[in-house]
Amino acid sequence: MNYLKYTQYVYLVFGAYFIYDGFTKLNDPAGTFWLSFMIAGLAIFMFFFRRKFAKKFDDRNKKS
Repeated sequence: MNYLKYTQYVYLVFGAYFIYDGFTKLNDPAGTFWLSFMIAGLAIFMFFFRRKFAKKFDDRNKKS
């Protein structure tokens, strides 16, 4: 279970990658940059969600 504390940071890596990808696609005439920014926003949201859930899980285990 110790690895779950570190897997939340994978979401930050994905978020940073998709932000970079979005900026590189800004001048693309197809206009698909918004999808990269949406995925980046979702990844950053998932980081904070998993972080809160992991903290809640640890607190519950400490009380038991």
